[in-house]
Amino acid sequence: MKFLKFILKIIILLVIIFILFLAYASVTNYKPEVTDVVFETAAPDTIPLGIKLGFMIWNIGYCGLSADMDFFYDGGVQVRTSIENVFTNINRNLELIQRNDSLDFILLQEVDEYSRRSYYTNQVDSLGQLLNNHLGFFGKNYDVKFVPIPPANPLGRVKSGLNSYSLYKPSSTIRFSFPGSFEWPVSLFNLDRCFLVMRFPTANGRDFLVINTHNSAYDDGSLKKQEMEYLKEFLLNEYNKGNYIIVGGDWNQNPPELDQKIYGKKATAKRFILNPIPSDYLPNGWTWIYDPDIPTNRYLNMPYNKDESIKVTIDFFLISPNIEMLQVNAIDLDFKNSDHQPLLCVVKLK
Repeated sequence: MKFLKFILKIIILLVIIFILFLAYASVTNYKPEVTDVVFETAAPDTIPLGIKLGFMIWNIGYCGLSADMDFFYDGGVQVRTSIENVFTNINRNLELIQRNDSLDFILLQEVDEYSRRSYYTNQVDSLGQLLNNHLGFFGKNYDVKFVPIPPANPLGRVKSGLNSYSLYKPSSTIRFSFPGSFEWPVSLFNLDRCFLVMRFPTANGRDFLVINTHNSAYDDGSLKKQEMEYLKEFLLNEYNKGNYIIVGGDWNQNPPELDQKIYGKKATAKRFILNPIPSDYLPNGWTWIYDPDIPTNRYLNMPYNKDESIKVTIDFFLISPNIEMLQVNAIDLDFKNSDHQPLLCVVKLK
């Protein structure tokens, strides 16, 4: 009888601890506004028409998802790589970015500011010091005091987001929250998805919008659908005003009509469902920009194996009909220091 009472007390104690933990997570839950003005000025730079504008997008995988890594949530077993690998990844990724620092715009995703998974390295600060000729803007999309999974080795503290860099000074930079979220309590420990909009005046009086996006990953497709509908309404509203728009980032879905069979493996994973964007998502004239020869992402169900790893393209650009695409190429890094690969493009405003 005493043993049963002891077991009952343990169970009650664990239940109380669990309830208190959920209460703490709820109280400290990051609740971003629908819109948040990150930067604003009355003296922006004006973007000329007809000049070449260079762009890079890259999900740097918080400099913790190098070729040695699989990830427990994708069917692997690891939670984080070694601290030595994180510093190596940071240095190699910074070197690649530095080699392309003449580009007008650099849009990055999964940049950690203070996270256990990357040993609390401040990558936002490191990038700001490197790209000191650019103006940098941070849009936070992940801020959780303690992620409790996996129980044996929890992810713990996470603070991360999007970084947008520009050689030109925008009139404003605004963080827009995507609609939708996972059910409670999963939502307490998940990302608060958003897109970051830099707005510039142009020589003809219209605005040029540079948008950095990172869409949902581990949903059944319903969250991405909400996000894409919200983004579509935003894009068409701005374009109907005569504005120029480019969107780039990690969409966590295929661009329309891309045949994933070109990479030789069926794209299946434990929790990640790869959805294609419908071909009629936007009216004729909008252009999806990607490199069909080089995949931009590899699945994390296993450490990287050139022959066996599943590779997909989920990082790409979208431009409005009043922008001309001049060049596009992905950089094949063989996924050495991130689970994504950079994509570069050159465009001009018509």
